[in-house]
Amino acid sequence: MALTLEEVRRIAALARLRLSAEEEQTFAVQLSAILAHVEQLKELDVAGVEPMTHALAAGEAPALRPDALHESLAPDEALANAPAREGTCFKVPRIIE
Repeated sequence: MALTLEEVRRIAALARLRLSAEEEQTFAVQLSAILAHVEQLKELDVAGVEPMTHALAAGEAPALRPDALHESLAPDEALANAPAREGTCFKVPRIIE
């Protein structure tokens, strides 16, 4: 299934993305390839496959790292790359009116 440029523009608008004409072309090709792959997957016979609630096999435990205490970053170190800060806090634009 090939996506049109209009469909790519609609998807970009929904995702609140501004795309250049070149990016629109690139995404049209890439998204069309993804949809073609999904169409291929639809052809598989999955009649005998049990539905899963998650990606782990039954009885398999998730790989979790052990809990370990670490020293926290100093405020100046944590805020070193912040675009804006106020005292020892990140400063962000107000979004609630």
